[in-house]
Amino acid sequence: LSLMSHPLCHPQLEGLCSFLQLSTCPEPFLVRFCSWLLALTPDLSYTSAAILAEQLFLRRVLSLTQPPSRHLMGALSSFCSKYSHPFCRVLVAAVLQEPGEGAEQTKLMCELVEECLEPHSVQLVLSQVLEVPLSEKLLPVLQAVLGRQEVLPPELLDLLVLTLCQQAPAFATSLSFAKLVTAVLTVYQSQVS
Repeated sequence: LSLMSHPLCHPQLEGLCSFLQLSTCPEPFLVRFCSWLLALTPDLSYTSAAILAEQLFLRRVLSLTQPPSRHLMGALSSFCSKYSHPFCRVLVAAVLQEPGEGAEQTKLMCELVEECLEPHSVQLVLSQVLEVPLSEKLLPVLQAVLGRQEVLPPELLDLLVLTLCQQAPAFATSLSFAKLVTAVLTVYQSQVS
């Protein structure tokens, strides 16, 4: 395991993850492993953290049919507290591309946005959501982002407002969409005309 504190090429790290069976290891071990990862010096590279996010969490998150266990939630929270950018690039992107309702995945994303992610990663989540067609599934995620009341770069706020304006006819009867628009107008009232 000490190899992970040294630079590894992608196939080596993926091979090590496969050897350790990280994608299927018991969740209590996952928590301990993430604690060990966070203590590594130097920090993992972006690419290594992205590979580990995929190996440790992707299959588990995409297969959720009920709320995550406290072990899985603890591991997710600890990992994304330090490596939130690669975590979002891997996990959030995969959840957004997953067809269907994905209710548990959406709830998990909302919880991570509300409680775990750094402001720059909250902005990343917002930009990722705005890159895909808006759906009822994604409205709670946008609501969670707005609930953070982060200062958004003007171009990202403009994209959010433009997306909401363009999508308004498709969500004419959606209470969630109406709440979302109200939240945008409330949180960013000085910037939205």
